[in-house]
Amino acid sequence: MGLSEASGDVQVQLSATQAMELHRRDYRMERPLLNQEQLEELGHWSSAPRTHQWRVWFQCSYARVRALLLQRLPVLVWLPRYPVRDWLLGDLLSGLSVAIMQLPQGEPLPGLGLAYALLAGLPPVFGLYSSFYPVFIYFLFGTSRHISVGTFAIMSVMVGSVTESLAPASNSTVNETSTDAARVQLASTLSVLVGLFQVGLGLVHFGFVVTYLSEPLVRGYTTAASVQVFVSQLKYVFGLHLNSYSGPLSLIYTVLEVCWKLPQSVVGTVVTALVAGVVLVMVKLLNDKLQPHLPVPIPGELLTLIGATGISYGVDLQHRFGVDVVGDIPPGLVPPVAPSPQLFAKLVGNAFAIAVVGFAIAISLGKIFALRHGYRVDSNQELVALGLSNLIGGIFQCFPVSCSMSRSLVQESTGGNTQVAGAISSLFILLVIVKIGELFKELPKAVLAATIIVNLKGMLMQFTDICSLWKANRADLLIWLVTFVATILLNLDLGLAVAIVFSLLLLVVRTQLPHYSVLGRLPDTDIYRDVAEYTEAKEVPGVKIFRSSATMYFANAELYSDALKQRCGVDVDHLISRKKKLLRKQEKLKLKQLRKEKELQKQAGPQVSPGDELQETAASGQEDAKAPDVSTLKALGLPQPDFHSLVLDLGALSFVDTVCLKSLKSIFRDFREIEVEVYMAACHSPVVAQLEAGHFFDGSITKKHLFASVHDAVTFALQHPKSGPDSTVLATRL
Repeated sequence: MGLSEASGDVQVQLSATQAMELHRRDYRMERPLLNQEQLEELGHWSSAPRTHQWRVWFQCSYARVRALLLQRLPVLVWLPRYPVRDWLLGDLLSGLSVAIMQLPQGEPLPGLGLAYALLAGLPPVFGLYSSFYPVFIYFLFGTSRHISVGTFAIMSVMVGSVTESLAPASNSTVNETSTDAARVQLASTLSVLVGLFQVGLGLVHFGFVVTYLSEPLVRGYTTAASVQVFVSQLKYVFGLHLNSYSGPLSLIYTVLEVCWKLPQSVVGTVVTALVAGVVLVMVKLLNDKLQPHLPVPIPGELLTLIGATGISYGVDLQHRFGVDVVGDIPPGLVPPVAPSPQLFAKLVGNAFAIAVVGFAIAISLGKIFALRHGYRVDSNQELVALGLSNLIGGIFQCFPVSCSMSRSLVQESTGGNTQVAGAISSLFILLVIVKIGELFKELPKAVLAATIIVNLKGMLMQFTDICSLWKANRADLLIWLVTFVATILLNLDLGLAVAIVFSLLLLVVRTQLPHYSVLGRLPDTDIYRDVAEYTEAKEVPGVKIFRSSATMYFANAELYSDALKQRCGVDVDHLISRKKKLLRKQEKLKLKQLRKEKELQKQAGPQVSPGDELQETAASGQEDAKAPDVSTLKALGLPQPDFHSLVLDLGALSFVDTVCLKSLKSIFRDFREIEVEVYMAACHSPVVAQLEAGHFFDGSITKKHLFASVHDAVTFALQHPKSGPDSTVLATRL
């Protein structure tokens, strides 16, 4: 036998000996039985001191100014610690890849109807401006390390609906120039207004709304968005010229038109896209296989784009095979222009909708990448960063931007680690705008489409969530499916609204239908569990213990009372109704008997002396005192409950409202009517404070009816089967 085997046997023997020793030990805990009144006296309870946040806001110190500066300028936190040797090469390659991808989204060919600037109803070159200014601003203020801020198709469509409605297109060349100028002013003013909304919402901490974006909602939303991006690239892959659709069912219309026009596909474009896609997939497989041996991944996207540009130039793919290319890019920047305040009133509604949708898109992707790479995204600072990107971008005649899914995926998959990649891409876009744009004029658009589609693999793999959520949580699966279907059918703006509303409604429904249980005691313990789940848990004779898995508030208070009366096995309302009827009948009989006695006294004739009358009254009082109580259930001939005490386990209660207070009082009143005393147990201190503030405790319901634990309440109920509100509590060994 080896040394390791011998040591293993010794450990097994020791653990077995320890287990036997623990089994032999008789652990006991003795303490007095505690109700809430005694617990507060023992622990010297007082309400927690209130913190006035507004006082902190107006405090000024060097530490506070420094913390505020680092919070609002996150680049000052991470850039000094940037590991140049480990991350710079990956960020450089990622930034170049993303920058090259942005070229067709702002390129100036009038025939490219799907360019993001054209979707916004603007001259195409403004899409390139929107890919420069906002990206660099986000580099300074953003907290996500992987998202790529800039032009995005859905945002462009939303902007286009505004520009087309307020500045309709014109047929003449002169009017077209003035229309373009008006649309640019509209879009830039809209961007400023969107930025103001986002900065304002970020400063008032509106980012809390991200807490309502659960992981299933975010994953369903981003999966639907990836499907939309995939469909938008099919036109490039097949070389088709399609109509532009917006609004609900636009994705369905686009897919139908693609299917209808498939026979018109350009063979050269399809072959180019297929070859580029195969090359990208092979490079990714090679990267996965050689990952342990490579310092940085092979930049497949960048090499593919450069190689495709060279081949396109050498073979002349555009003229010989009809393959669409990027084309010329005019050099130069435009000067900053002040927004038009006169347009604010017309644009305020659309600006708010675009601000919320843009934030939702960015924070959804930001959360996905943050979870994947193990860091946190500050939702409030993200609002400020996006707002400043749109605000400053609008001054430089950009239209509203958000986060692009396809570019973000490329930025992550090509080795990007921080927003240094974003800064590099913005500087590269600047070089393209000013000088070297003509070098990429031969780049086939089909290659870019293939790059985007290949990089959608990670998001499209989220379809496997359906199988995993089916096994894990059907409610989360329902949220995922509703979010996906709504986003596919209604687009990202309405789809997100439907998803959030449905998620909140489902939350309300789930709190309305909690798990109600009657508890029993496990043998030789002070632990109480659901008798339907634990076969060894036995109900305490004479005591009924009831628990709900959710807090009780206005939406489920009535359901709580109904479930309580049903689980107790007593038709409380019917029993109270019968008792009241019998008591009213007794009152009538008593009144009738009194009338007969008075009539008999009148017929008797002789008057009774005052002394005799007093003696008769005293005698009748003594008889009433000796007479049994005829108002009890037993005296009335009604069935009695098989328990004398009811304990409400309120450990799940996180807050109380007025409806909850009224429901609890009615429970006390109803069960006391059927001669069952009610106790409460395991309330948290904030709930107790709310009960006091709501004047719940009075002469009939005191803190002596509220106990520190269920076992305390049960023990007291067993000692006082018919206790009143002022009964004294005795110390008990537990």
